Amino acid sequence: MQMSHFISRIATVEIPVSNLDSSIDFYIKVLGVHIESKMEKTAMLSFHQKGVPTIYLVETEEIHPLSFTNTNSNVMHSVIDFYTPTLKDFYHWLKKNKVEIGPLNINEEGIGGFGFKDLDGNYLSACNIEHIGQ
Repeated sequence: MQMSHFISRIATVEIPVSNLDSSIDFYIKVLGVHIESKMEKTAMLSFHQKGVPTIYLVETEEIHPLSFTNTNSNVMHSVIDFYTPTLKDFYHWLKKNKVEIGPLNINEEGIGGFGFKDLDGNYLSACNIEHIGQ
């Protein structure tokens, strides 16, 4: 199969939530996003950065928290990693603000990350790793 040339980036990440207003408040406070649009049961949030995906919150009664376990290592993974150049500061800020967080994992070069949960148990992650082109 030939490589596709149609997709150039991730446009939107969709997240299920049980209470839209509470979740909007959480994502604004924790991630610093802005409300692009809000309907009765959905909201589009943005970082106001070119090339960065928007976050689409969808209020639903069917919540299956986003995460998976790597059966090779038994490590729980998030589906979304958020970038921060100040990983330790963000970790301590989340802890101070009583957000459920996992252990801070940093290697000898200072590169690493950690997991945290939103109000519905969606497992999110923060890292200080930048890849080529980001």
